Amino acid sequence: MNCLVLLLSILVSLVAAEGINNTDVSYSHHTNNWAVLVSTSRFWFNYRHIANTLSMYRTVKRLGIPDSQIILMLSDDIACNPRNAFPGEVFNNKDRQIELYGDNVKVDYRGYEVTVEKFIRLLTDRWPKEHPKSKRLLTDEHSNIFIYMTGHGGADFLKFQDAEEIASQDLADAFEQMHEKKRYNEILFMIDTCQANTMYSKVYSPNVLAIGSSEMHESSYSHHSDTEIGVAVIDRFTYYNLEFLENVTRDSPLTMQDLVNSYTLDKIHSNAGVRTDLFDRNLSDVLITDFFGNVQKTVVDDVEDGLLYLADEGSATAPKTEVPSSSSLSARTTGFSGKDNMIKLGSSAGSTSTFKSATVLLSIIFLTVYYVKHL
Repeated sequence: MNCLVLLLSILVSLVAAEGINNTDVSYSHHTNNWAVLVSTSRFWFNYRHIANTLSMYRTVKRLGIPDSQIILMLSDDIACNPRNAFPGEVFNNKDRQIELYGDNVKVDYRGYEVTVEKFIRLLTDRWPKEHPKSKRLLTDEHSNIFIYMTGHGGADFLKFQDAEEIASQDLADAFEQMHEKKRYNEILFMIDTCQANTMYSKVYSPNVLAIGSSEMHESSYSHHSDTEIGVAVIDRFTYYNLEFLENVTRDSPLTMQDLVNSYTLDKIHSNAGVRTDLFDRNLSDVLITDFFGNVQKTVVDDVEDGLLYLADEGSATAPKTEVPSSSSLSARTTGFSGKDNMIKLGSSAGSTSTFKSATVLLSIIFLTVYYVKHL
């Protein structure tokens, strides 16, 4: 009897180990990516805030998020400002190597359209029926959303148009409405403003990762000016985020932990903050492209080489049709984005694992029945 108990214990342990080995403890369940990019400042001297936002716009487009899944809110038309020495152009560096505005920028909300009300309506999707779909955030429970905001702020508030403010509690309540309406899988909220970290202090909804440029009572500083343009062209926090993101490709293994590790007081001149208590995954398991990209993963099936033969049912003499095995085909695109968020079609690895687990379970059942019958 003791031997039987010992054997059963070993088999149960094997089943448990098999389950652990086949469980990915941290991966994204999202199937699509969206970005909401907001500059809240007006006036020429806030040129850098428009450049910040357009720089993020360029980055997420480069990494695969299409215009149809980007909402761009620019509170001023700096490109056409009469003070602009380079009409129709916006730059984020004094070398002016990258023109940010160009012909391919699709602005969804411009000038006085950028208000607190419209921003909250955008997040919660509380629009009149006639509101254009192209100006709505059409997300669902499988969407990863990157929300970037920049402008002038203070303790628990961010200015819009130098005329109104959004409070940290307003933002927290909007995120909760999004959660209740199943409008996201995960959110990355990033904000570059003075006392930025206070803006995510009230958030209480799950699966929100928040990053800010400065602590309470700290300013967020500009990086450098362009003497010909006459004003600062980018903020320090955004500049060093972009410097990191320029090394990211669509198949990059870099993670959010790598990005966070790149923040230093020496570079940013303020204490960047990261809030992870509401976020389920370890940052070292979160790919940069889980939020900044829209990567379609490819999976190569793990089936043995050879040919599969199919015959019409009910006809023993039906001619056999040769079908190339899936391993001889090129990689399949699943259409899903995010780390390990994929469906493996015809994978023998998964089938073998399932077979082993089933065999062990059947052995346990057989031994248990045998033991009960021979008591």
